[in-house]
This record gives sequence, C-alpha cells and structure tokens, in this order.
Amino acid sequence: MSATTSRAGSGYLEAPFVALAHRGFSRAGLENSMAAFAAARDLGLRYVETDAHATSDGVAVALHDASLDRTTDAHGLVADLPWRTVRAARIGGTEPVPSLEDVLGTWPDLRVNVDVKSAAAAEPVARAIERTRAHDRVCVASFAASRREATVARLSRPVTVSGARGAVLGMFLAGRARTDALARLAARSVDCLQVPVRGGWVRVVDSGFVRAAHRAGVAVHAWTVNDRATMHRLLDLGVDGIVTDRADLLRDVLRARGLWA
Repeated sequence: MSATTSRAGSGYLEAPFVALAHRGFSRAGLENSMAAFAAARDLGLRYVETDAHATSDGVAVALHDASLDRTTDAHGLVADLPWRTVRAARIGGTEPVPSLEDVLGTWPDLRVNVDVKSAAAAEPVARAIERTRAHDRVCVASFAASRREATVARLSRPVTVSGARGAVLGMFLAGRARTDALARLAARSVDCLQVPVRGGWVRVVDSGFVRAAHRAGVAVHAWTVNDRATMHRLLDLGVDGIVTDRADLLRDVLRARGLWA
C-alpha cells in the first residue's frame, strides 16, 4: 500500500459510528478553537472536524476562512501573515488561533478530519501530521482532489482519505443508475465520502447513494446536520457518520438509539 492511499488502512474509521464535531463544539461561536475541541472531547466525542490554511511562513493553522476577519478580532488574509501575527489573533476576542500541530498534539486520543483549504496548505498540513505521528487518527479531506493528493503524497505512512467533488458526483450517479462499476470507479483511492445532505434542490444522501457507497466499500459521512429529525432519518438510511455543530444533540440521538459507546 502506498502512502497516497489508505483504503481504510489506518485506524481512523474503526469506530462503529463516526460522530464528528464540526469545528469543535461551541455554543458561543468559538469555532476551531482549542476550547471548542476540548468541549467536544468533554462531551465524549472522539472525532472533530477542522480546516487548514497556511501562514506566509508555512504553518498550518486551524481556521475555516481564508481571512481572520469573520471569526477573530484581527484582519487580513492568513496567507499574507506570519504565524506570530496569526497566533496573536483571538477567536471571538478570547481564544487564540491554534496551529494544526497544536490540535493534533494536544489530544492523542482525538481523531481529526482535516479539510485542506488551499494548495499552499498541503505541505504544512503534512508536516503537522508527520511531527505528531498522527497518521492513524487523521482523515485528509478537500473539495479539490489535487489538494488532498498533494497532502498525502508528502506523508511517510498511509492516512484515511475522503473523496472530493468528483467522487461524490460519481457515487451520486452510481446510486441513481444502480451500477456497481461506476460506484467502484468513484470509490477508487478513497475511504469515505463526506457529503451534504442536500445540494440545492437535490437530495444527495438517499438510500441509493448509501447503498452504492457501501457496495463499493466506502463509508458515508453526512454534513452539516443540526436537528434531531434529520439525524434520525440519516441513521435510518445507514450512514456511517454525521458532521454536526450540535455535538450535544448528536450524542443524545445516538444514546437513544443505543449507538453511543
């Protein structure tokens, strides 16, 4: 097995159900902060989702937006600023912006889904994974397959990988056409598909999509789901994971169904 593909070769997908805290858990809006990740862990979740941009001096930081403007008390594009400036910014005016290495290194029992947000972030993300030896507990994702591939190509060991837009579209079509050949093609070199419940007016995650993915040996994680009714419906469909801003609600739903370990 090469370092560029996992096909579930790491331990990331071992849990019976993947409950992913989207940017951690914070009712106060402190997304992607160490406090939010700690809060998710304190709730009992062992999976968190985060995003990665690169500073001008090549540090991967856990931040969703390309700029600091929306979530912090500072301004400017992360790519134009050195790490010393970015780390001085405060999320919600109180919490420092963490590096990806901070997140991976602080909680060795936490599994982290990393969405690589830019081509420049590929090498810094790989470096953070290597330095913390987090290969077995990381899933590398990106909307662009090129960014994901550039990241995992720099790793010394396999990691779990999530499919990009092309894989999701292929699996959607495979579910509609009920063709295993197309499903296998869409699933090539990926371990899971992280997909929105809907894309505009189109329901993406339905029984056909889940069935096609499972027949191809790929897990389905639906995002971003914040209400109980949709959580229950997705569980009835057989999804393997849910990404949510409401980790507390998801925990309660899983407990009620006997799925909370």
